[in-house]
Amino acid sequence: MMAADLFTEPILVVNQKTKLIELTNEYGIFDQTGRRLGAVRQVGQSTARKALRLVSSLDQFLTHRLEVVDADGAPALALTRPAKVFKSRIVVEDAEGRQVGEILQENMVGKINFGLHAGGRRIGAIKAENWRAWNFSITDDAGTEVARITKTWEGLAKTVFTTADNYVVQIHRPLDEPLRSLVVASALGVDTALKQDARGFG
Repeated sequence: MMAADLFTEPILVVNQKTKLIELTNEYGIFDQTGRRLGAVRQVGQSTARKALRLVSSLDQFLTHRLEVVDADGAPALALTRPAKVFKSRIVVEDAEGRQVGEILQENMVGKINFGLHAGGRRIGAIKAENWRAWNFSITDDAGTEVARITKTWEGLAKTVFTTADNYVVQIHRPLDEPLRSLVVASALGVDTALKQDARGFG
């Protein structure tokens, strides 16, 4: 099954590659032992677009596209954030390009929250408890927490990972589709696609 590990591992560690200038985003995805499960990369970045990122914050108003690949480099998910004016919307597609659902920003002040939508209904949410500390709670439609994103996790192998460059996605129980894909997409897109909307929020 393609990208099985990405969708079955209860713990995903996302390594934010450190660069002198963050012009192109690419993050590695690992399990808790350091085994590589895949990667997230920003695609469709032109030279002019990279220059724009360097000199201004206008980049947040442009369309962003992220590609999630498995350990073999095969596509697993695609996240597209269309150009926005106010609230963010992220369209999530599967490996075949079929729409899985959407992640929709629900408010513009206070702690930013996003709804997870599929098939015309809200099936979950991302609640930003603290952007600076990287505390996010992901819930199902009943409001029960199904996953959590944090910078610190006691089980992390200190010899393999450093807190500075990684964040941890803990998925509490097996989830049915499309919620599982939307949870994974939320967790992997939280930095590049979502966090840009929360500058100054905490």
